[in-house]
Amino acid sequence: AARNTGWRAAGDAPWIVFLDDDVVPGPTWADDLALDLAGASVATAGVAARIEVPLPPDRPPTDWERGTAGLARARWITADMAYRRRTLEAVGGFDERFRRAFREDADLALRVLDAGWTLSEGRRTTAHPVRPAGRWISVRLQAGNADDVLMTRLHGRGWWRRAQAPRGRLPAHLALTAAGLTAAGCLLSGRPRTAVACATGWLAGTTEFALARILPGPRTRDEIVT
Repeated sequence: AARNTGWRAAGDAPWIVFLDDDVVPGPTWADDLALDLAGASVATAGVAARIEVPLPPDRPPTDWERGTAGLARARWITADMAYRRRTLEAVGGFDERFRRAFREDADLALRVLDAGWTLSEGRRTTAHPVRPAGRWISVRLQAGNADDVLMTRLHGRGWWRRAQAPRGRLPAHLALTAAGLTAAGCLLSGRPRTAVACATGWLAGTTEFALARILPGPRTRDEIVT
């Protein structure tokens, strides 16, 4: 909602540049931005920056830091993204059903592409430092699964491929939850063999998920127990 309010209040500027408050533009950012916009073709609706995420040089990154580092590979993120005003007007700007800073930029990009425009990557660079976060940040981020569901409803099951976004682990999470619930149900209904089989599947999947999160990181106590 704030971004929509901002670009609509920005007068008649032909380009709107979205820049997050936790990024650090490069030293030649303004000049590079001018070149990016001047070089955009008439069919180009938006020009993205190149995002760099500095990570600790002396230890493996945490799960949160690795997640932030993924922004360097994301396409069309509005941490630093320029859009033509007339394109934003044509597609209605950001969809305010995306209430978190997650997937709202991918949704906008797909709607722009569907309207017949193109998007490109510019030459300007912007650093996106990893902001401080509490130990339970990885748990809180699971709320983003709801935005993935909304993306599927709006753009179809293949949206993540079109947006060049990582698919995430939602299907695996759903399968693990189903296995755990089935194990409990079978145990209560007197089917111990089926309960053991489902519980074994749940345990194996949960172990794989935990190892995938812990092994690449610093393996500190806080990282492991959360």
